[in-house]
Parts: sequence; structure tokens; C-alpha cells
Amino acid sequence: MNDVNNVNTRISDTIQSSYGPPRPGSFNPTEDLGEPGGFPFTRGIYADMYRGRLWTMRQYAGFGTAEDTNRRFRYLLDAGQTGLSVAFDLPTQMGLDSDDPLAVGEVGRVGVAIDTLDDLDTLFDGIPLDRVSTSMTINSTAAILLALYVALADERGIARDRLSGTVQNDILKEFVARGTYIYPVEPSLRLVTDVISFCGSDVPRWNSISISGYHMREAGATAAQELAFTLANAREYVRRALASGLDIETFGPRLSFFFAAHNDLFEEVAKFRAARRMWARLMAGEFGASEGNCRLRFHTQTAGSTLTAQQPLNNVVRVAVQALAAVLGGTQSLHTNGYDEALALPTASAARLALRTQQVIAEESGVTATADPLGGSYYVEALTSELEAAALAYLAKIEELGGAGEAIGFMVEEIHMAAYRHQLEVESGERRIVGVNAYRESDTAPDLETPAFQERESTQKNRLARARARRDDAVVRRCLAVVGEAATGVDNLMPPIIEAVRARATVGEISGVLRRRWGSYQPS
Repeated sequence: MNDVNNVNTRISDTIQSSYGPPRPGSFNPTEDLGEPGGFPFTRGIYADMYRGRLWTMRQYAGFGTAEDTNRRFRYLLDAGQTGLSVAFDLPTQMGLDSDDPLAVGEVGRVGVAIDTLDDLDTLFDGIPLDRVSTSMTINSTAAILLALYVALADERGIARDRLSGTVQNDILKEFVARGTYIYPVEPSLRLVTDVISFCGSDVPRWNSISISGYHMREAGATAAQELAFTLANAREYVRRALASGLDIETFGPRLSFFFAAHNDLFEEVAKFRAARRMWARLMAGEFGASEGNCRLRFHTQTAGSTLTAQQPLNNVVRVAVQALAAVLGGTQSLHTNGYDEALALPTASAARLALRTQQVIAEESGVTATADPLGGSYYVEALTSELEAAALAYLAKIEELGGAGEAIGFMVEEIHMAAYRHQLEVESGERRIVGVNAYRESDTAPDLETPAFQERESTQKNRLARARARRDDAVVRRCLAVVGEAATGVDNLMPPIIEAVRARATVGEISGVLRRRWGSYQPS
């Protein structure tokens, strides 16, 4: 697997019936493994791993209005969750206000609707921002949502250096796989860099970007593609940040990653181990980062695309296997999906069971007793090296094309072909999925409570109307004009966006200013 024409072969197609010691010269334990907490961090980024501190247990939540989601947040925190993870609805992700004609039918449907600072205040009502870590899955409008969070902390008298969390802010994977892009590539990348710079100076405990393979994997990418395309995007972001004058030793430690955990337990463990090794060598070799700045820290979410509407209780087992893979692979943060998510938004009981799955692994399984418990396994080490070789071939091809910013079409096509092959395997029965094409039953799916979205959309529109009526429109217009001027200049956009949201400018109004200045992305 030393060129991109060969990496379309599934790793599972090359697996041997048994494994022994690697051939001489093919594997160097000192250089390829090291010790846990030591370069190249194959075995984990900390010497004691979970003996020192467990991973952060998050549950991705957000639906309907800010009040609805606030209740779910409080429920999960009371159940033992240790970090919040916010899902935003599609209009918020696309920079549309809840009363925009294009938002009809989507308000609050796949996440919480956020239009103004007042909405965010309600979302985090009673939740101490300086004592909870908050992850926000938001990309095109990441700068605006981070500005809202910072402005809310300012209004509550919380110092910015006390805030901790992550804003996804990974626009390249939106172009490649997820589709919630707004602006063309170049201004979008400028906005990413502005957020990285702002966090380094004003919000030092905040992870300014979460470079995400998860959504590419959900779109059909293989493990090798997820690994390669994520690191290719990360390399592009680092290059852009350096070109803007930022210091790798300042912003590097706040880069974070986001991967999927699928059903092939050993392949997933190997993928996480290969990711750390590849990133450490890339940061040290290409960018000259110090050893301590070469650690790849990552969040994991179990794979939504593996959940089945047929026999949904089977998903409990899938999620447990995937969560175990993430822990064995050394994740720093983990979200486990609810078993009913193939049917509707997760019910409270399903979300609690998903959290309990993590807690059972942490407290009862014994896998947290030592760092990298699968390290040294002939099979795991061989898989780690195979995935690394396959991903490196992809990285070389992307470099030939001019880097991730120029290779979007290539990555899109590779993922589409991988997804197509997967579907053919399922339809032919070559890939067996319990309850779908194997061990099928005639039972229908259970009835689940579905939120009243139309009622909640109306509630959100009324809230937005009241917010507009209370604000000083003249101040809002001045703030939006400053945002527009900054968009065509070189100054960081975060300070004027913060002033705009503080004046109660809406997410849609700020996005609209940037659209008029930059235009919209048109995929070729």
C-alpha cells in the first residue's frame, strides 16, 4: 500500500489469519512506539493515561429551543456528564435566522436554534461557564457562536481566561463531506485563522479548532481516508496560521481533533494510534514544533452511520464496542450515541444509557488500569503501520494537488467511491449487518416521542421578534458596518463580531454582512 491507487483496498482484505513478530527492518519499537507520554506518542499522549484522569464524558445535545436544550444539559450534568457538547440546528449552522424563509421547517429540528445573545444566555441558564467545558459543533458560523459565548461570559463577569472548551471551526471538511459551508474557500480559511489567533490572545484555555475526520467517515470514508484527509486539513490550517504570522508554539497546543469510532474494534484502535504517530512526525518534521507541541489530542464520537432503525436495541452493543475502541485507542473526550438515534432525536433514557456505557467502561472494565493496553500486540502494531502507510499515500497525493485547499474535489470523489463500494457490499450480503441483511425479524420499529417542531419554530420566531424590538437598531447598524469593513481588511474579525452580538445583532445579520462582502461558495 505505497501509492494512492492501492489504498482503495480495505485494510480488512489484507488481514492475515495470524500475526507474529514483524520482519526485521519493518518496525522499530523505539522510533515507532516510544513510551506512553513520549514522542511519537503512538502509545498515548500521557505517561499514565487514564490512571491520572479519565476522558471527558460528553453527550452531544441540542434540539428545539434554548429552554429545551438547557433542560437536557442539566439532566446530563446531574447524571454525571463532565462536559457539554452543543448541537445547533441547520439554520444556525448556515447563518440563517429562525425567521428566514429558507429556515422554514428546519428551526430546532437537528439542534438548538440560536439567533441572539439572549438565546445563548437561556441555553446556559444556571450553568457556570467557568466550571464546565463546552464543545460547540459549528463551522461556517463558528466565529459568531464563539463571539456569543465570549460576550455572554463578559456580561456575567467571567474572565475570558477562565473559559474552556472547543469550537469545531473546521471548514475544509464542510466542503469535502458535510455541506454546511457559506463563504468561498479563501475567506472561509481567513475566518478560521482569525478564530485561532483570537483564542491564542484572549481565550487561552479554549481549543480554537477541532479538525474533524468524523463527518468524512459518516459520509462513507474508510478508516485510512478519515485519517489521511483529517491530517491533510490540519496541515493546511497550520500552514495558514503560520503564514498569518502566528507562532506554532502558541497556537499548536490548542489544536484538537475529532474522529469517529466504528465497529471494527482493532482497526479503530490502530487508527487512533497511527494518527498520533503521524501528527507528531508531521509537526516536528515539517513545522519544527517542540516535542510537547506534537501531541495529538482528540475527541471521539461513536458512529451515527452504523446505527440501524431495524432492531434498534442492537445499537446498544454497537455503541459499547465503538466506545471501547475509543478508550483503548487513547481518546481524551468521548460522546456515545443513543440507541434510538436512527429513528429520532435521542430520548432522555437513551442518552442516559449512552452515558452509563462510558461509565461502565471507566469503572468496571479494567481497561483504564494501564496505558495503551493493546500496545505490542503483533496484530495491532501491524494494523497501525498498515493504516499509516495507506494514509501517507493519500497525503502524498494531496500534496501533489497543492494541499487540502486545492484537493477538495479529489477527497470528495474518493469518499463517494468508498461509500458506493460499502453500499454494494451491504446489498450483496458481503458485508453483514445484524438486523439489516442478517438475522432479520419482522418486528416494526418502536414508537418514539417526536418533538413538536412546528410549535417550537413559532416560539423561536416570536422570541427573535421580541429581541429585535428591544434593541437599539442604530447601534446594531453601526456594529454591522464595522464587521463589513473588517471583512475586506486585514484586522481580526472577532472583536467587531463580539461587539455586534453584544448589541444583539443576530447570527443571520452578521452572516449576511459577510455574504455580501465575500459571496457564497459554489461547488464545482
